[in-house]
Amino acid sequence: MSEQEQDQSDKQKYEFRKVIEELKDYRGSGTQLVSIYVPEDKLLSDVVAHVTQEHSEASNIKSKDTRTAVQDALTSIKDRLRYYDTSPENGMVLFSGAIDQGGGRTDMVTKVLESPPDPIQSFRYHCDAEFLTEPLEDMLADKGLFGLIVLDRREANVGWLKGKRVEPVKSASSLVPGKQRKGGQSAQRFARLRLEAIDNFYQEVAGMANDLFVDDRHEMDGVLVGGPSPTKDEFLDGDYLHHELQDMVLGKFDVAYTDESGLYDLVDAADEVLAQHEILQDKQTMEEFFKQLHDGNKATYGFDQTRQNLNMGAVDQLLISEDLRKDVVSYTCENGHDEYELINSTADTDDHDCTRCSATVDAADAEREDAIDHLMELADQRGSETVFVSTDFEKGEQLLTAFGGVAGLLRYSTGV
Repeated sequence: MSEQEQDQSDKQKYEFRKVIEELKDYRGSGTQLVSIYVPEDKLLSDVVAHVTQEHSEASNIKSKDTRTAVQDALTSIKDRLRYYDTSPENGMVLFSGAIDQGGGRTDMVTKVLESPPDPIQSFRYHCDAEFLTEPLEDMLADKGLFGLIVLDRREANVGWLKGKRVEPVKSASSLVPGKQRKGGQSAQRFARLRLEAIDNFYQEVAGMANDLFVDDRHEMDGVLVGGPSPTKDEFLDGDYLHHELQDMVLGKFDVAYTDESGLYDLVDAADEVLAQHEILQDKQTMEEFFKQLHDGNKATYGFDQTRQNLNMGAVDQLLISEDLRKDVVSYTCENGHDEYELINSTADTDDHDCTRCSATVDAADAEREDAIDHLMELADQRGSETVFVSTDFEKGEQLLTAFGGVAGLLRYSTGV
């Protein structure tokens, strides 16, 4: 994935995350919030038919308020579906319902999220007092692409771990004879034939893995190997894998089963390694930031300073905390001076006194936008890479709490 594509993917995930956080705060006074997950290959005419059927069946709901709310939500979804001829890439998710505003008041909300980060696997209709957001949250939490191999001397399976989703792909069964030799065979000849069969099977498993993984090795984050001892040890010690894949093995793990279920057991066994690897890149980025901050001169932090460096084209990597929830307010005074202020996304916009000429700008004349959108647009214009940093480790948390959630690694020192 190119740097530009990665930036677009990160921005899309951030925008999805904002919407999901908003949806999670909504509650219905009854089971009246509708969520519909539509796979890419699902005919929208079938979705419309399903919505129409649900609308008809909703007439049986005893509570008049809930019945009306559900039918209004389904009508709103049906109206939105008219804008589409086919489902977007990776599918779409539709949310609609009457949100409880307190004091007996409700507000109808309808949102459509197109092309989620991962394909929607199956059609799903859900009606409850809360919107169903967990499948989307799992997609946004997904990080990493790992090759999976489980084997013993009887069978093997290889597949992918894409984020949190395990995808079995290939399997093989061995012709390795059991340890009990047939009558008439010498012990030495039997042992030799058995070792040859084991070697042939290991080569077959490696061939499956190489065919599946090698073309994508530059996109992969590592390889996990599981099985009983000594099988997995023999396989790895024998250098059967492509040398680049061999170098990507993150660990070998004891797994009792080597059928498809063994791939899931392997992921469970490697949970700690995967958790550490997930934030490894963020850790490396923040370590470089702190190194430049203390011992170098190519680091900047804070909204104002980072924004200035972005405008100068000096920022190589823009570092933004994943948990930053701020807005940028832009003020232009009567004398043409532009100034910017970073505020909480829930705060009101206030009047502003220009720091250069003291002219007052009325809050109604100010422009306001999401801080991350504002900064990423500047980064795109200046060819700067945007890196979203997790708060799941100490230095990532410090980016948010000590540096305002915004920082940068510079191409050159600017003194700002």
